[in-house]
Amino acid sequence: MKKIFISSDHAGFRLKEDIKNSLRRKKINFEDLGPIEDVRVDYPDYAHKLAKKVKVSKNNIGILVCGSGTGMNIAANKHRNIRAAQCFNTKSTKLSRLHNDANIITLGSRLISKKNALKFVSIFLNTKFDGGRHLKRIKKI
Repeated sequence: MKKIFISSDHAGFRLKEDIKNSLRRKKINFEDLGPIEDVRVDYPDYAHKLAKKVKVSKNNIGILVCGSGTGMNIAANKHRNIRAAQCFNTKSTKLSRLHNDANIITLGSRLISKKNALKFVSIFLNTKFDGGRHLKRIKKI
């Protein structure tokens, strides 16, 4: 069973809340790792907290949101067995799962619309890793 974790910084807080509401409407369980209010925080703290939870099981998935998506991505990818992908369109999102077996999606709240963010999260959660020739490459990371 897949466990989903979600977190943001202050710049991504509103979009994180929108994603949570969408997941609730779809009856998808998740755990919000914070922040719990829209106050200035340091994105690495939340990226590290989420990455530690995701790497506990290969079935875990993470959603990180900051202003650009880049800071969260860089911080999360410092962790062994984390493959965070900054997604900015449907193709990058789908390929991040199909070819890279990404286990965290990072989104930039200042760069993509709410509608697109919700679409990307749905694609990310519903796309399976292709394996095959891609598994060999993943093992080299």
